[in-house]
Amino acid sequence: MTYKNIKVYKKGYLKVNKEHEIYFELSGNPKGKPVLFVHGGPGGGFLEEDKRYFNPKFFNVINFDQRGAGKSKLFASITNNTTFDLVNDIKKLIDFLKIKKVILFGGSWGSTLSLVYAIKHPETISCMVIRGIFFGSEAENHFFVYEAQNIFPEAWEKMANLVPKIHQKKIPEYYYKMMKSKDKKIRKKFTLAWTIYELSISKFKSSESEIKRFLKKFKFESFSIIELHYLTNHCFLSKDYILKNIHRIKDIPVSIVHGRYDHVARPFNAYQLHKKLPKSKLYYTFAGHSAFEKETERRLVQEMDRLA
Repeated sequence: MTYKNIKVYKKGYLKVNKEHEIYFELSGNPKGKPVLFVHGGPGGGFLEEDKRYFNPKFFNVINFDQRGAGKSKLFASITNNTTFDLVNDIKKLIDFLKIKKVILFGGSWGSTLSLVYAIKHPETISCMVIRGIFFGSEAENHFFVYEAQNIFPEAWEKMANLVPKIHQKKIPEYYYKMMKSKDKKIRKKFTLAWTIYELSISKFKSSESEIKRFLKKFKFESFSIIELHYLTNHCFLSKDYILKNIHRIKDIPVSIVHGRYDHVARPFNAYQLHKKLPKSKLYYTFAGHSAFEKETERRLVQEMDRLA
């Protein structure tokens, strides 16, 4: 069972530096267990549906838009937008809210940022529920950008056809360059095409009508350019940063949920992480990458209900 109509009791902006303000919402029970939802992308922002995992009687749900995403200002900005900038923002937000320990809940890029934050500030984490594990490595980028053509050839071909043959070995870099064009039409063409590609390979089956409906509530302009800003810069992490530093969170209970047939983030990532965390539980679901697939959604709700 998912939870619906969770009322917001507080919302606002937190200025985190000279140009960036992050938007946040607090929902559910103000006296409940604090849980911080860390959205994916990294430019995706959070949706109202992202609150569906949390029983509002038991949880104080914190949603926020990362730099440049959703309602945060400056919209779609890649200036001073790196992984450790976002880590610092999370710390500022929970300090601002006077929260000492929080449950981290994140999927896809949200799992990456959650892990990096936990490594940096383990004393502020009570436990974690993370999905669609992504470490930000070159091999993972290749899996996402190139290997998906073996499973979703039609979606891959539409995406790759916008790239001249000479640049086919550096598709993300070419898309990123086009997204920074001075021509508004070119920017929109490539930001939209990239988002459609990712949505098309995130589930077992995504219809065109389903993708169109999602795009009406999803800010693809920030999603695409910020995601490629991160992917083309190795997520601003040194090689194997997460796995090399994972010992810092070995005492934190972690629930790991990953779609067995995920073609955005490798299922192997979840296994690697689980093997290095003695207090972790690993659940593979009959699903792809999306959190909207039923078995993944059900498992995430079960894990949160267990923590209530």
